[in-house]
Amino acid sequence: SLFMNLAFAKSTKWWEKGLQPNMREIESAQDLVDSLANAGDRLVVVDFFSPGCGGCRALHPKICQFAEQNPDVLFLQVNYEEHKSMCYSLHVHVLPFFRFYRGAQGRLCSFSCTNATIKKFRDALAKHNPDRCSIGPTRGLEESELLALAANKDLEFTYTKQPEPVPSGDREVIAPGSPRLPPPAKPLVRQGSGERTLVSSGR
Repeated sequence: SLFMNLAFAKSTKWWEKGLQPNMREIESAQDLVDSLANAGDRLVVVDFFSPGCGGCRALHPKICQFAEQNPDVLFLQVNYEEHKSMCYSLHVHVLPFFRFYRGAQGRLCSFSCTNATIKKFRDALAKHNPDRCSIGPTRGLEESELLALAANKDLEFTYTKQPEPVPSGDREVIAPGSPRLPPPAKPLVRQGSGERTLVSSGR
């Protein structure tokens, strides 16, 4: 009944217990993308869990402990039941599942782990947390992940592919609005070899 559901909803859910200031639940695909993009060079741990997953529940107090011991690390929780479509786009099919991201490096690693294999998590944290990397803009999600989210009609998320920045020094950088070079005068196809002559557009 509705009354039972309301009473149940008011009780604190296990994944809301013991949360640290550097932990928060993700509300949408846009929220996930923005949170990663705005994290600067902080290490970000994305924690995929499900309310009905016993392994997730057992692991939760440990994750809260890691968050407390590593206040610089941002822990983002993604509720699989509420964001199935998004998790599917991100190829998350096993729970509990973790992805580590940071700064200009983007995605660092992904793995599933439980209390029995918590060493995986501890090792990843030890490996990635001390490094700080602030060279270049924050990458956040991989481009393939962004494209997958944008292609998913269930999500309110749009992604516009950014043009690749041209490293200065390698190539001549053409400022926007500057005149383009005229096309080569002669077509590049040899005439008389049976191939058609290239007709320049505009005629």
